[in-house]
Amino acid sequence: MRKILTIAFSLYVPVVCLAQQPLPRLGKDPVDKVVAAMTPEEKARLLVGMGILIPGIPPNIRKANAPNPSSAPEGGMSMPVMDSLDAATPQKVPGAAGRTHAIPRLGIPTIILSDGPAGVRIEPVRKGDSSKTYFATAFPVGTLLASSWDTALVKKVGEAFGEEIRDYAVDIILGPGMNIHRNPLGGRNFEYYSEDPLLSGRIAAAMVKGIQSKGVGTSVKHFAGNNQETNRGLINTMVSERALREIYLRNFEYAIKESSPWTVMSSYNKINGRYTSESPGLLLTVLREEWGFKGFVTSDWFGGKNVADQVNAGNDVLMPGTPDQSDSILEGISSGKISMKAIDRNVTDILNIILISPSFKHYAASEKPDLKAHAALTRTAAGESMVLLKNNSGLPLAPKKNIALFGNTSYELIAGGSGSGDVNKAYTISLNQGLKNSGYLLNATISDAYARYLKEEHEKQPRPVFFFMLPPRIEEMKYSRESIEKAAGESDVALFTLGRNAGEGSDRDLKKDFSINDSERDLIREISEAFHKKGKKFIVVLNIDGVIETASWRGYSDAILLAWQPGLEGGNSMADVLSGKINPSGKLPTSFPLQYDDVPSAKSFPGRELDPAAKSIPFMGKPAEVTYEEGIYVGYRYYESFHVKTAWPFGFGLSYTSFKYSNLTLSSNNFNENLTAMVTVTNTGKTAGREAVELYLSAPRVKINKPEEELKAFAKTRLLKPGESQTIRFTLDFSSLASFDTDQTRWIADAGKYEVKIGASAEDIRLTRSFNLNREIKGPVLHKVLEPAEEIKELQPITYSR
Repeated sequence: MRKILTIAFSLYVPVVCLAQQPLPRLGKDPVDKVVAAMTPEEKARLLVGMGILIPGIPPNIRKANAPNPSSAPEGGMSMPVMDSLDAATPQKVPGAAGRTHAIPRLGIPTIILSDGPAGVRIEPVRKGDSSKTYFATAFPVGTLLASSWDTALVKKVGEAFGEEIRDYAVDIILGPGMNIHRNPLGGRNFEYYSEDPLLSGRIAAAMVKGIQSKGVGTSVKHFAGNNQETNRGLINTMVSERALREIYLRNFEYAIKESSPWTVMSSYNKINGRYTSESPGLLLTVLREEWGFKGFVTSDWFGGKNVADQVNAGNDVLMPGTPDQSDSILEGISSGKISMKAIDRNVTDILNIILISPSFKHYAASEKPDLKAHAALTRTAAGESMVLLKNNSGLPLAPKKNIALFGNTSYELIAGGSGSGDVNKAYTISLNQGLKNSGYLLNATISDAYARYLKEEHEKQPRPVFFFMLPPRIEEMKYSRESIEKAAGESDVALFTLGRNAGEGSDRDLKKDFSINDSERDLIREISEAFHKKGKKFIVVLNIDGVIETASWRGYSDAILLAWQPGLEGGNSMADVLSGKINPSGKLPTSFPLQYDDVPSAKSFPGRELDPAAKSIPFMGKPAEVTYEEGIYVGYRYYESFHVKTAWPFGFGLSYTSFKYSNLTLSSNNFNENLTAMVTVTNTGKTAGREAVELYLSAPRVKINKPEEELKAFAKTRLLKPGESQTIRFTLDFSSLASFDTDQTRWIADAGKYEVKIGASAEDIRLTRSFNLNREIKGPVLHKVLEPAEEIKELQPITYSR
């Protein structure tokens, strides 16, 4: 009892003392004075969010002097406990994912964090306000934006995105997601950008710059090594420090150094035995000391385990927050498990961001973003990012053609993925609508049959038990051979859309999502045979969330357009490309293997469960472990180094015109601090178009193995008229040449011959030039903070072509 009174008195004294003098106020007084004026309870509350309110599920309130209650709503998910005052506090933005605690006496407001890698995810309908619906723009998903290879375009999308974040009174958007595409079965790959860290990092930086130019913040996520959804909350990622530094951290490094995001979200997983949110090496040494990050770190929702370790490691905010976490912080202060220095450091990180937030600046949110203008931008951005994979004179479609439109997804657009990446959008434009809007005629018999079929199938579907969960995919309508042959006689061209979707909480299924099932393949073949028999073309559109198998069926088609998930205007965007209104200029940000077994991580994904009999925690899974045995050989680094043929290589994409690369020149034959490469790109076709130009570098092997080639720079030309040329300029520096030497814990550029490769894809190298590095260059020695607990055997190339 005496101990309790002593603690209570020690917490009470500062308040009494502070009452005798004017209180410091955030924004009027230095942050350190505001921190000094805060009580331990106030600091503990600021470090822990206000809990989570899910529409339709009552909050789980902790009652005084009672054990924590449990709640098991429909579907069996248990809601974590909430403080009664937090639960009763009105939500400034209903449907937002998280809130921080306000401390009014010191002028510290609540700030709002919202889901939304592809758009602001909030509740469209608010209690007591039936006169208005709050919709947001569903922008193209991350993988599609990365397919643009156009940082200027992505920044424009970010600016529109930022306006909606600001106009809906949100302070920080929980995105962009930028984890590496390690494996094509990753359930959230659609949110992420690429298999390559440079492309991922530069696209993410452009998005962050665009969003934050509107006075709101971003939270780049999930930091780091979060490359799967299976057992995501309990998975231990075993990976070498070299692979971490060169692949899984490098993209974050580019984004943080180039765009200064307000926050970083730590991931659910462990890396080499330690949760990322509990890793001072990751959050303090690498992120802050080495990279200079100045914002705050938030946990992923309910991520991590040990509160004291999270606070000490520099995970500033625990989201969405529980009263137990606040209690744990106070207990940690009392017992000495948490240092007050760590507490004050974390509080300072948070206050520095609150100072620049719209909430602190009392920004009057309009709640009326320009959705019409943003939809128009989305339509253009999606169209300019789509990838033309194949074209044997099938595209562009001539005006006013009569189209036989097959495929469920032709009539029901998949605008984006599910889970926290979903968006409450006002509408979607399906491909059938987009084609009609572009003046095409559709075979009414086929369209009417799909309308009836889809209506009947939707009526049979069960309601999802939780908003993250996707309903079962509707099987493709069985269309008789006779009906297809009849359509071939009536229509000018056939078009089939193949759809795939995924989302948070689970990975894609090899058979159902990556592979094409027999009914889909048979339908593709039968349409192809019927229309080709009549001398007519057959086009396939891919409205998909991730990489799929194409080798077994692509020969049936005359053209294939990869639309990914294009946002709410997707049908119009597809029609713009199919008609030639937009000349496709997108290129693949991730490789398409011939078969799944060719993927370097195929044998290890998604790892092994340590105790298969253990009870699975909803959306978190079971204790498990995955070893990144492929090391740095992810995606094209593997396919090129091990000479494995792909279906469609990294960086590949066709156009309705053609381009010639010429006049590759280097500023010097010897590298000294930096080097400039210049190349001329000429439109040699008959249609205006844009070209993404890729610079790869092959480095000498001296002490460690290196990939056959690595992307080191890229640029997109302006719209070039037929016969017009543009000179592209690239700059290479030490970081372009260097690899991470684990033994020396530093970046090293080996002396020797380097080869600059200018290509239209990783496999289509058009021009090469070489330069020499006359002496080895070493970067500063870094901290060995991420070494694995045990030796990891990684892939090594057997032979090199150079």
